[in-house]
Amino acid sequence: MPVSTPHRDRSAIDMKCPRCGNDNSEDGRFCVVCGTSLGAYTAGDSTSQGRVSFPDAISLGFQHYFDFSSRSTRAEYWWWVLFAVLADVILSAVDIMVGTFDWRTGNGLISGLFGLGILIPGLALGARRLHDINRTGWWQLGILLIVPAIVLIVWAIKPGDEGTNKHGPAPRHPTSQ
Repeated sequence: MPVSTPHRDRSAIDMKCPRCGNDNSEDGRFCVVCGTSLGAYTAGDSTSQGRVSFPDAISLGFQHYFDFSSRSTRAEYWWWVLFAVLADVILSAVDIMVGTFDWRTGNGLISGLFGLGILIPGLALGARRLHDINRTGWWQLGILLIVPAIVLIVWAIKPGDEGTNKHGPAPRHPTSQ
């Protein structure tokens, strides 16, 4: 039996991207325009709005490989950091097992190639995270110095600006309590 038109209209509204407003198909997991996960944004589930899961953060990191201009949530940033650290530890262990780990430098072939592969998306995500607190992505260069590194960590932990700032709309939406 075909689905009635009112149900189809409601579903189209349900699958509107909360980040950019694009209308997406019912079966889509991510917005085709900005890559935001649509699975976490379901009508009537206000407790999950604005949350990014670990797998979604990894997917978004790679989908926005060269996106240095929009904004990212704290969850998206810190899930990516956890992914990078866990993957580096695991791949370093693999390097040790296969004999490609250099104990003098503390680097391995496999983990080093992985590090190169996530360098650009990591920098892009860092820029987007700084944009969420209304800072330019160039502040990441401060990681080369100790004091600015502490400032960067504080900014990475800080909640994003409410509403729109000069880098665009907020990447999350307030939830009703």
